[in-house]
Amino acid sequence: MPRYILKRLLLIVPTLFGILLLNFLVVQAAPGGPVERVLAELQGQGGGAGPGGGFAGTTADTIGGGGHSGYRGSTGLSPELVARIEQFYGFDKPALERFWIMLRNYLRFDFGESYYRDRPVSDLIIERIPVSVSLGLWSTLIAYLVSIPLGIRKAVKDGSRFDVWSSTAIAIGYAIPSFLFAILLVVLFAGGSYFEWFPLRGLTSDNFEQLSWFGKIIDYLHHIALPTLAIVIGNFATLTMLTKNSFLDEIGKQYVQTARAKGLTEKQVLYRHVFRNAMLIIIAGFPAAFVSVFFTGVLLIEYIFSLDGLGLLGFESVINRDYPVVFGTLFIFTLLGMLLKLVSDLTYMWVDPRIDFERRAH
Repeated sequence: MPRYILKRLLLIVPTLFGILLLNFLVVQAAPGGPVERVLAELQGQGGGAGPGGGFAGTTADTIGGGGHSGYRGSTGLSPELVARIEQFYGFDKPALERFWIMLRNYLRFDFGESYYRDRPVSDLIIERIPVSVSLGLWSTLIAYLVSIPLGIRKAVKDGSRFDVWSSTAIAIGYAIPSFLFAILLVVLFAGGSYFEWFPLRGLTSDNFEQLSWFGKIIDYLHHIALPTLAIVIGNFATLTMLTKNSFLDEIGKQYVQTARAKGLTEKQVLYRHVFRNAMLIIIAGFPAAFVSVFFTGVLLIEYIFSLDGLGLLGFESVINRDYPVVFGTLFIFTLLGMLLKLVSDLTYMWVDPRIDFERRAH
């Protein structure tokens, strides 16, 4: 086991390198760049800004070429001004040198500063993590707590009226996009057109620090309720049907028939024998499910409920071509994803000791 974990941890290094290199090359190949964008703005304004002035907070576009002539927006501007802008954004160096500088800094978890927010990228990420963790963790936990018992009951009652109407309800929930359901929740319960029972912005109220510890818990749950519900509504279907099918598959196996022949009750057969085998893929998939919701499932929800999370930060950074933030969030996402994937594999071995990845690797 220790050798397997060490091997997986060592594999993270080349994987991170490959992903960062690939994305860096894509950025190089894309047209435009922060320097070209600033030069175009300066031309439109008559060219009156400097690195400490107007373009210091300008958003970045994809990295352009190394020479001054590579920037279409530099026409009519002095070479000295172009050189100052290139130096300010760090584009006065060759692409390869910029890449190695980025890697060297990332080893120290130094992601640089945002092009247009004038703040360290690490501060922006740390500031947004609580929102994304809250949405991802709560939605995943609730989905598991509801879907697993529901899937087990559907397996036991397979073909019954309960199975039919619950499958219909699940299919309807799955068919409704989470962002559309979020809008519906806002209209109904967040002051849209009917009731104003829930707040529409942030994770906490403005007076959060003045509340008691119990009041803080209630305030936090009050804010997180609607976004979590909007994310969860579409996640029930896959997990519920996976649980049902997994249990149905195990119930039909020979060892279940043997357990019944020994005189065990259906409940004893289900929870002593079937449960552990059927839950293997479901429990072990928890880290992957959390990563999926954490990274990809909350962007529109964050936007609709005015929550400043990592999803919205990454999207805004791509739109604004703020590449220090883009590469910083990419690094964190990739690193966390691979660590949780390792946790998922270890969970498989914990749930079922028969699985031994280390022995299979030889």
